[in-house]
Amino acid sequence: MNASEFRRRGREMVDYMADYIEGLEGRQVYPDVEPGYLRPLIPTSAPQEPDKYEDIMSDIEKIIMPGVTHWHSPYFFAYFPTGSSYPSMLADMLSGAIGCIGFSWAASPACTELETVMMDWLGKMLQLPDAFLAEKAGEGGGVIQGSASEATLMSLLAARARVTRRLQAASPGLTEATILEKLVAYSSDQAHSSVERAGLIGGVKLKAIPSDGEFAMRGSALREALERDKAAGLIPFFVVATLGTTSCCSFDRLLEVGPLCHEEGMWLHIDAAYAGSAFICPEFRPLLNGVEFADSFNFNPHKWLLVNFDCSAMWMKKRADLTGAFKLDPLYLKHSHQESGLITDYRHWQLPLGRRFRSLKLWFVFRMYGVTGLQAYIRKHVQLAHEFESLVNQDPRFETCAEVTLGLVCFRLKGSNKLNEALLEKINAAKKIHLVPCHLRDKFVLRFAICSRAVESAHVQLAWEHIRGLAMDLLAAGME
Repeated sequence: MNASEFRRRGREMVDYMADYIEGLEGRQVYPDVEPGYLRPLIPTSAPQEPDKYEDIMSDIEKIIMPGVTHWHSPYFFAYFPTGSSYPSMLADMLSGAIGCIGFSWAASPACTELETVMMDWLGKMLQLPDAFLAEKAGEGGGVIQGSASEATLMSLLAARARVTRRLQAASPGLTEATILEKLVAYSSDQAHSSVERAGLIGGVKLKAIPSDGEFAMRGSALREALERDKAAGLIPFFVVATLGTTSCCSFDRLLEVGPLCHEEGMWLHIDAAYAGSAFICPEFRPLLNGVEFADSFNFNPHKWLLVNFDCSAMWMKKRADLTGAFKLDPLYLKHSHQESGLITDYRHWQLPLGRRFRSLKLWFVFRMYGVTGLQAYIRKHVQLAHEFESLVNQDPRFETCAEVTLGLVCFRLKGSNKLNEALLEKINAAKKIHLVPCHLRDKFVLRFAICSRAVESAHVQLAWEHIRGLAMDLLAAGME
C-alpha cells in the first residue's frame, strides 16, 4: 500500500468507522456466536500472496462483526463505560502514524513533555494538591499507565521497596526475605480483584477489611486489623482505598483511612478507576476529599472521560519512590539530558519499556470538548442513572440495593437469588440489552451502568420496559 492508496483507503475507513458508530443502535448489542466460531471461518495459515483490501473489508462484516460485543451501543449497560469519542480516535490515528516508542525524553521529546503537561492539566481539573503536579518543580508528577491494575501493582511494588529500604536502614542485618514474609497490605472486601492480583505478584499478604453497611472501608475496621497484625509481628505497609467500587460504586472513607495511614507510616494508594472522572465536577469533588493523605492516586480517563483505551492516569506525591524502585540504566538507553533535572524518562515509572504517544488523546479531547463539555457529559450520565433508579423504585416488585451516587444502579427483584439469576439469564439471552451481575453480601444483584456516549433517556426507558416485561413473565410462571 503506497501513500496514494493509503489516502483513499483511509477515507474509506473513516467513513466505515463513522457509519459503524452512528449505526450501533441498529446492531444487536451481544453476539449470537459460540466459543470457537471464528477459526473455521478463516484459513489455517497466513496467505503466501497478498489479499485484496476489498476482501479484507468484506471479511470484517462477515467474520469479525458477528462476534463483537458492541460496548458503545446505547443498549450496553454492563461493567462500566469504556471511553470513546471522535477526537480521541483521531489522536489515536496520529499516534499510530508518528509511531514513536517514548521510553525516554530523547526517544521522542514531545511524547514525554506533552504527557507531563497533560497530567498537570488533568490534575488541575481534579483540583489535586500541588504536591501531585510536576509544574511546581516539586517531588510529584503524573504518568499514563495502561490500566488501573498496572497502577495498583506499581504502587504496591514501590511501597514494598520503600519500606524495605527504611527497615534495612534502621536494622542493617535484616534481609529482604525476612522483611517480605512479614509485610501485609490491606484493602476493602469490595476492592477490585486486581488489588488481590497485585498482592500475589508482589509476594505479600493482602487482607480484606470488612466493609460497613454502605459497602465502605472505615478507619475503625482498618485500625482493628492493624493492631491485630502488629501484635502478631507483621509489618503493615500498604493500603488501597477504593473510590467507586466495581460492584456498587461505594466509596471508602478516605478522611478516616487517610490520617490513619499517615499516622502509621503506610503507603496509601487511591483506586478511583471509574469514579475519578466525575471529580472534575465541583459537586462530586468532595468524594475525593482526603487525597492529600495519598502517596499515589489513579483513575481511568479511558472509562468515563471520552478517551479511548488505553489511558490510565496515575499521580505520585514523591516520584522518586516509584522511579527508585525500578530504575535501570543500560548504556543503550542513556542520553545526555537524563541527569539534568529538567526532564522525565517515563520508562522508570512503569513495567514495560516501550510506550505509545497516549497523551495526544488527552490533548485532543480536552481541547475539543473543554472542561465544561466533559462536565456536561458526566452529569448527563448521572442524571440518566437517577432516572433508572426512579423507575425501579416506582415498581414495588423491585428494589435498589446500594446508594446511587454516579452512573451505576444496583437493583433486583424482591425475592430469591435464583429468581434474579433467572431474570439476568433471560435479559442476556434476549440480547436486546446487556447487563452483568454482582454479589452484595449474600444477594445476587443486577448492575445497570450508564455506558454509551450515545445513550439517551429513551434507551433507558426502553431497557426498563424490557426488564419489566421479562420479570412479569418469570413471576407469571410462578417463580419466586
